Amino acid sequence: MTMPLRQSVRIGTYLLRQKIRGRTKFPLLVELEPLFACNLKCAGCGKIQQPADVLKQRMGVEQAVAAIEECGAPMVSIAGGEPLMHPQIDEIVRQLVARKKFVFLCTNALLLPKKLDKFTPSDYFRWVVHIDGLRERHDESVSKEGVFDEAVAAIKMAQERGFKVNTNTTFFNTDTPQTVIEVLDFLNDELNIDDMQISPGYAYEKAPDQEHFLGVQETRELFRKAFADGRRKRWRLMHTPLFLDFLEGKEEFECTAWGIPSYSLFGWQKPCYLMSDGYVETYKELIETTEWEKYGRGKDPRCANCMAHCGYEPSAVIATMSSLTQGIRALRES
Repeated sequence: MTMPLRQSVRIGTYLLRQKIRGRTKFPLLVELEPLFACNLKCAGCGKIQQPADVLKQRMGVEQAVAAIEECGAPMVSIAGGEPLMHPQIDEIVRQLVARKKFVFLCTNALLLPKKLDKFTPSDYFRWVVHIDGLRERHDESVSKEGVFDEAVAAIKMAQERGFKVNTNTTFFNTDTPQTVIEVLDFLNDELNIDDMQISPGYAYEKAPDQEHFLGVQETRELFRKAFADGRRKRWRLMHTPLFLDFLEGKEEFECTAWGIPSYSLFGWQKPCYLMSDGYVETYKELIETTEWEKYGRGKDPRCANCMAHCGYEPSAVIATMSSLTQGIRALRES
């Protein structure tokens, strides 16, 4: 896991503090969705399926910041929709960074060149650009030609301005080990992305395309072959070694959905951003009223093929921090 030292120390200290306090459920990162509107219609995402009146809504700065302060998470991933369509997104970022939260702003990058001047490089801030394959594959996934080239150009512009840039890539059953290798080689070697995040596609119920999500065995086979021959250690993947082991089928974890909760215009989402079993107003309510033991593979049929980071990366992080051997391994592989 290529996590910066400052961030690693902060997360380690945070986890130790939770253990000392005897807290068994706590957030590592919050998925903050200050809007659902987007300027693309990606086949694997159902956010823009919301009613027109909901798509017009924007979360206020005070509400967004208050939710993060309430739960106390050290990291925030701002998603949507397309966050750069929010007129005050720069102020949300600025206030969270001022509170020393590690902020990851997820974007398709189409608006990034126009918005870049509103942001300031910081050790606490990174762009996360969605890249779901090389040119043809990516443009097909977002249902629009030319988006890949625009995203690549925006990444280079942000890098030239001194920003750290991550990428997030989702893989589907149309991918092969070779397509995984090709896009990660490109991001790692040619674009010099700081850190890359990867995830198998999960059958999000509102997504227009329901045919191309990966099953568990397909996921394991895909990543086992893609990670072979030392490639996994060469790529700058922002995941714990244990989570990557999990993707390959070398480790099994219980789902820890409470580790990456989702807060949107509707409130705190139960149990995670991929499933919607209701919303509550406070994080305390989310933790105390959600029947967490009912979710995860082998428990809820909707979770049968899920190996998404929101449920299993926190499990891997906690397992890593709880083991001296795994902690040393994580440091060696960073």
